[in-house]
Amino acid sequence: MDVSFSVWVLTVVGLCALIAVDFFIGGRKPHEVSIKEAGIWTTVWIVLAVLFGIGIFLTAGGQSSGEFFAGFVTEKSLSVDNLFVFVLIMTKFAVPSIYQQRVLMVGVLIALVLRAGFIAAGAAIISAFSWIFFIFGGFLIWTAWKLIQDARKGEDDEEYEENRFLKMVERRFPSTDQYHGTKLFIQENGKRLMTPMLIVMLAIGTTDVLFALDSIPAIFGLTQDPYIVFTANAFALMGLRQLYFLIGGLLKKLVHLSYGLSVILGFIGVKLVLHALHEAGVHVPVISIPVSLGVICAVLIVTTITSLYASRKQADSTDDKSTKDETAGKEL
Repeated sequence: MDVSFSVWVLTVVGLCALIAVDFFIGGRKPHEVSIKEAGIWTTVWIVLAVLFGIGIFLTAGGQSSGEFFAGFVTEKSLSVDNLFVFVLIMTKFAVPSIYQQRVLMVGVLIALVLRAGFIAAGAAIISAFSWIFFIFGGFLIWTAWKLIQDARKGEDDEEYEENRFLKMVERRFPSTDQYHGTKLFIQENGKRLMTPMLIVMLAIGTTDVLFALDSIPAIFGLTQDPYIVFTANAFALMGLRQLYFLIGGLLKKLVHLSYGLSVILGFIGVKLVLHALHEAGVHVPVISIPVSLGVICAVLIVTTITSLYASRKQADSTDDKSTKDETAGKEL
């Protein structure tokens, strides 16, 4: 897409306006987010993304629109994996339920700003070095394999460990042990102290950078258009707060999610390598956007179905075992 500077400005302003509306309607007052509220806002963000994709179709054609939808679905599916870590962060810092939506909102905004920097850097590198696709492709294939290995070892249940940046902040800036509403700093005995609210917000935002290391190369494997990459990431991230509350209880049931994401990352990695070979003059098949979108959606659907089936089967076996134990106890 040939996107002018004015379109970029209008897009950023429009996204900021949507974020402001989201904040003033649903996020200004601390409260526990209900399933109904989360469902409504999740639907709103998905509808907005679809409308934006249709707008791209009307102005730039089916190719660009297909790239946006493929990128959005990929980023959305990868962002679900972020939610597992977000749950661990909330648990570790004992965030009260009424403040969790505020933490997620600010944390996601931090993540969006950081991702914008990653996207700008990635676009610059790609335009200067076409061979970077080999590195991106190889990295995604390696990440896919690592995901499978971690899933088999059950490493998703590990406790959250603070990154170096957070440890540095906590060392240099004194903080309180208790939350003080949504305040980030307080005055205590003449000293300015940081509250756990700021720490957990930074934890959410900076932890997302680690996920961006595979999600950004993944979407560049679907499109090299910085505008589409940015907007797909923006729409995927902005609905993440509501998605957290909507499917928080279902996360543990998505037992095959890591396998599905590994297939998607591996597929895009192969696509990137084939693209790099094609650009180098080697005659190899090139995977089209419609095929990519179809594979991604099919993998997500199959993964969700098999996850729910496996979770239900495990729950039934657990219930049967409990019933047998109770019966044995009564007989004794």
